[in-house]
Amino acid sequence: MNALLTDAPLLPDTGEPGFGLYVHWPFCAAKCPYCDFNSHVRHQAVDQARFTSAFLAEMETMRSLTGPRTVTSIFMGGGTPSLMEPRTVEAILDGIARFWHVPAGIEVTMEANPSSVEADRFRGYRAAGVNRVSLGVQALNDKDLRFLGRLHDVADALKAIRLAREIFPRMSFDLIYARPNQTVEDWERELNEAVSYAVDHLSLYQLTIEEGTAFFGLHKAGKLIVPDGDQSALLYEATQEITAGFGMPAYEVSNHARPGAESRHNLTYWRYGDYAGIGPGAHGRISRDGHKIATSTERNPEQWLALVEAQGHGMVDQDLLGRSEQADELLLMGLRLREGVDLSRYHALSDRYPDPDREKVLLEHGFIEPLGNSRLRCTPKGMLILDAVVADLSV
Repeated sequence: MNALLTDAPLLPDTGEPGFGLYVHWPFCAAKCPYCDFNSHVRHQAVDQARFTSAFLAEMETMRSLTGPRTVTSIFMGGGTPSLMEPRTVEAILDGIARFWHVPAGIEVTMEANPSSVEADRFRGYRAAGVNRVSLGVQALNDKDLRFLGRLHDVADALKAIRLAREIFPRMSFDLIYARPNQTVEDWERELNEAVSYAVDHLSLYQLTIEEGTAFFGLHKAGKLIVPDGDQSALLYEATQEITAGFGMPAYEVSNHARPGAESRHNLTYWRYGDYAGIGPGAHGRISRDGHKIATSTERNPEQWLALVEAQGHGMVDQDLLGRSEQADELLLMGLRLREGVDLSRYHALSDRYPDPDREKVLLEHGFIEPLGNSRLRCTPKGMLILDAVVADLSV
């Protein structure tokens, strides 16, 4: 695969769940203190050729599970995929095109950190077929970048944003807010600046304290205090107001885009489509023979590599999901979206609808609202307590 396929105009969003390919590059230059993703620091050079061969071998096994499919999006995440050489990215994309049908004009996204951005490397990724980049900026002041353990400063971030805008047709970047001592006024200034740099998409996440991270220990010891629920709600509301005012409203609880610029790959997850997960610690959902298979692979990169070289894949779990489990996942994912969830699809999977009494209470309190004849979505108020709404409806 190459840029000839991805130079084509982006295919229209049909509203269908689609079929995505996720490729996980597990290596980072440093482990961020908030990060609970499957990322690993290696002080020796990674044998990229050997890992490329393993990615291709696992793709072949996944192709035997999925059967012939048309790919609607590709996402290379991590870790830090921008630590890959362009020839590694090209080989991975060529492999995907060899095992599945890849139409011209699909979205091909790659995550990148500003500290690993070089113009020649970016142009190499573009030539390989990447047409959308997602930058892990995380903050627009140097003090908070140091607090978050980032290796770049604001100057690096702005350079990466400028390069991305120049080289790729589509670009997004991430910010983390609800940081310690962050006021609404602080965040409003930072977000207004961020929106002025954005092309068409922003991912804006509240800082969460995840078990197993460095921040978890500090928080447990009382050495790291994050905003309370009321302050977090005010920060969230300011986020919605500013992004909507710039024509980039939330289409998902943490993601904002101009109409038509939504992340096609992430929509596949939230619409509960199928996706094959390739690489260490990757997860997948694959429909086959009327069933849904949940796959996961070995998390440790070297152990995953040994498994693939021994048996052709690094999968450690292939769980057959029951219809009720699928319905619950559909509800969990779909209610994250502004477009909501299709209750007729929920009913087809589970042979039931959400409890009408619970639904009535949530409607009366303004946490959910109907959308058309068969869709249900969270209101902005409901998004603030999304987990509770999902739990209530799925009982």
